[in-house]
Amino acid sequence: MTTPATNPAPTPLIALLFPGQGSQSVGMGRALYDAHPAARAVFEEADDALGFSLSDIIFNGPDDTLKLTEHTQPAILTVSIAALRVLEHELHARHLFIHYAAGHSLGEYSAHVAARTLSFADAVRTVRARGQFMQSAVPAGQGAMAAILGLPIADIEAACAAATAELAPEVVATANLNSPDQTVISGSKAAVERAAERCKELGAKRAVMLPVSAPFHCPLMMPAQLQLATHLASIPFHDPAFPVASNVDARLLTTADAVRDALIRQVTGAVRWVECIGLLHQSGVTHYIEVGPGKVLTGLNRQIDRALATTNVEDPASLEKTLLSLSPAS
Repeated sequence: MTTPATNPAPTPLIALLFPGQGSQSVGMGRALYDAHPAARAVFEEADDALGFSLSDIIFNGPDDTLKLTEHTQPAILTVSIAALRVLEHELHARHLFIHYAAGHSLGEYSAHVAARTLSFADAVRTVRARGQFMQSAVPAGQGAMAAILGLPIADIEAACAAATAELAPEVVATANLNSPDQTVISGSKAAVERAAERCKELGAKRAVMLPVSAPFHCPLMMPAQLQLATHLASIPFHDPAFPVASNVDARLLTTADAVRDALIRQVTGAVRWVECIGLLHQSGVTHYIEVGPGKVLTGLNRQIDRALATTNVEDPASLEKTLLSLSPAS
């Protein structure tokens, strides 16, 4: 008697997604630190690279200290890479591979550490400097950001153009194209407020001013972009081990020179997240794994397309759920 042939489960095509600023919380990553030596080694490497105990700020705060951009950026990168190192070990044990990566703003650096484009030590020092450059680019109180919910991107862009024309030389532009339902605008405080009001007049469900310390991803960040360009010129880059989706162009990058250029232009350019996810989907990705603190990108994937299979890894429990979702029986 013969056994009927069965088709083996298809091998998952995996894309890693890395969160950006806003996903931080005091105590993040502690469970991974306690449970996995590979994660612990990442925190120790970050402390050594920076010359102070970033780990203490991450685990113990206070919250106001963690929220300082120069601490937030290396902190999120560190927790993301700690989670990555544990996940990589588990994927290797299961003969599974990472095919693509993308990161939201700051998260693009985590994606390139994952792709071995640059070292973790260089990345953690760079994002701390990036945070300092961005914080000092615009005097406190002069810039702002707002989230616009439930309004087509064309209407939001029109509102920004009208506010810029009306209040010149004040500027406002789209900064984060997060989902079909959520776009963030950024720029001079008066122009952001005027554009937000115009968006409400055009039918936005909500227009919410965000509690941020600087107007990221807009032309006002040009001083930071120029400083970062000088900094990145001194950092060794390698061709990525797998393609990484670029925020600023929404295209897959495979060369070191293209990566460096994209990371520079990203400072003033918009995060084209919807297009990045669409690009990965078109490339055949079957499983998306958010790696790092929180579930912001998991939530955005649900808004972009509820059919996208997305899990996250931020602690041992979420790691276990993700590995279960990748098993043949899933």
